[in-house]
Amino acid sequence: MTVLYPTAVQVGDRPGGLALKITVAILLAVALCPVLLVPIPAMVDYPNHLARMYLLSRDGTPDANPFYQTAWALYPNLAMDLAIPQMARVLGVENATRLFLFISQLLIVGGTFALERVAKGHNQLAGAAAVVFLYALPFTWGFVNFEFGLGIALIGIAVALVAQERSSLCRLGVHTFFVAVLFASHFFALGVYGATLGILELHRGRRKKAALHETISRLALLAVPALVLLAIMMVSSGAIGGGKTTWHFAFKAAWVFMILNGYWISVSAATMVVLVAFVYVALRQGVLKFGAAGVWLAAGFALLYLAIPSDLFGVGFADLRMIVVAAFILPAFCSLSLPDRRWSFAALACLVAIAVPNLAVVYSVWFSYRAEYAAMIHSFAKLEKNSLVLVGGSRSEDDPPFEDLTLFPIEHAPTLAVHYASAFVPDLFTAPGKQPIRARPEVERLDIPETGPIPLVILKALADGKTSDFVPLYFRTWYRDFDYLYVLGPHIENPMPDLLEELDRSSRFILYKVHRRQQ
Repeated sequence: MTVLYPTAVQVGDRPGGLALKITVAILLAVALCPVLLVPIPAMVDYPNHLARMYLLSRDGTPDANPFYQTAWALYPNLAMDLAIPQMARVLGVENATRLFLFISQLLIVGGTFALERVAKGHNQLAGAAAVVFLYALPFTWGFVNFEFGLGIALIGIAVALVAQERSSLCRLGVHTFFVAVLFASHFFALGVYGATLGILELHRGRRKKAALHETISRLALLAVPALVLLAIMMVSSGAIGGGKTTWHFAFKAAWVFMILNGYWISVSAATMVVLVAFVYVALRQGVLKFGAAGVWLAAGFALLYLAIPSDLFGVGFADLRMIVVAAFILPAFCSLSLPDRRWSFAALACLVAIAVPNLAVVYSVWFSYRAEYAAMIHSFAKLEKNSLVLVGGSRSEDDPPFEDLTLFPIEHAPTLAVHYASAFVPDLFTAPGKQPIRARPEVERLDIPETGPIPLVILKALADGKTSDFVPLYFRTWYRDFDYLYVLGPHIENPMPDLLEELDRSSRFILYKVHRRQQ
């Protein structure tokens, strides 16, 4: 097989290499099992996505939810919304959604292997990268469309590299196909595809000493399909998100140490220290080497990471996602030499020390939430059909936002009431340009942006008549608009016994009946 981007060291089998390969295979199998073992994965956004899939699958049927309607348009981030309702006709919504997540994980793993195979002619580091980053923070937080799209992008980059010396028509066909698929899947993944190939084209131009006009024409060919799609989207009144764009430069350094684990920051930081230490020593000793293309990509990804805002058109953790992107792409453009058993043992110990604690946390959290989600679904039987359900939180606004990330997978579980009780839950994702579900006009004023549960202290203040111009309209009169209130987080005493009647509780939530006050 032609090696497109040879690295400085070509490594065959080394002492201990077989043990490392077997360990990677075992860890990959262990990493892929959780989604097959739990009904609802404990990922922050996953229950919200699942609720939306229920709505889309029942749209246009007699069982359709009366508070929501579909609003399709030409915009990205629709991978789940397009695929799962079709799959659900055979598998059911819950199984179809889990299968989509499993396919997304397989695409990440397969794409990482394919890219390294195409770039170097053999696989060496892809398996380890897939094991270590398969449950990185963006994935454990339930960014499923991004995960699916990134897997497609990795495969697309590999295919584009195979076609890079083919005719312009061939390359245009490849790019058009993957741009269309990635546009429908996730816009950030499309950006990853374009940025990676753009950097490699610049490197190719310098390596081959190509004329400037040739490099420009090759870059233009990359851009044409995306520009055509964007033009069509604008003409058809499509959109790319609708949220704010903000920078949080203070988090740039911290994200690196929080990326490996979306539940326990301490485990993430400790295992990242192990990884950084191993990479540093390996680079110093010449055991780990980057090819020229790898240096270009590393520099380009670093600049993008620094330049990209934390929230990009409503897409959260946009800069953090670049760390994951680099983790899956750079192994294809570098090589690790294992010259003796000492280094083989060090690589094996490093991989185990990083992967095992992080996978153990995933298993622990996901299995602990099986009972929580079951209790939440059981509580929906106590809701009257077609009721309005508000979600609040008992945590204080002053609590550190990342103090206990294991609390967050319960945040969107109440949105499943849109299916089990045909309820209206204002936390359901309905952002224009991101989801095709909209609240109907009669409840549109109560539809809440993606802000999370409303602090209970604010709800109590509003119920006591303490209003403010800074309080959003959608919950200013909650005590006479909503029928039920879920309070998530640590248990506290009923703060409004004259207004709220407890109906159910679990270790992570309390369900109240709201005795509506008259105006």
